[in-house]
Amino acid sequence: MTDSRDGAAATPPTITEAGLKGLCPRCGAQTLFASTIRFAPKCTACGLDFASFNVGDGPAAFLTLGIGTLITVLAIASDMLFHPPIWLHLIVWPVLTLAAVVGGLRVAKGALMAAEYRNAAREGRIADPEP
Repeated sequence: MTDSRDGAAATPPTITEAGLKGLCPRCGAQTLFASTIRFAPKCTACGLDFASFNVGDGPAAFLTLGIGTLITVLAIASDMLFHPPIWLHLIVWPVLTLAAVVGGLRVAKGALMAAEYRNAAREGRIADPEP
């Protein structure tokens, strides 16, 4: 793949760059997402088929568990330190949790897609026993 600006070969982005900026793992164009957290069907710059990758629900599960733990610790600590009314807890913590999970989901999905591409990850198969 060549870069249209100077004809030089395009360098693939790092996994972190792809996750943070929504870059195609092959050419580095900002074409990974069609909307906030939905992948585009393919890269419009290089034609890489994003539908062939299986990111699944892994990023959502890890984010929910990790952010849920952090929010729980923060909620308990704030209750012990500041003693806010229960209605404030019911407003602040669910909104903060939802914002953190949805905000982190784009980054996590992009990074996982880039890792799958870079490592040529495929569905696991059981090898036939040798005779």
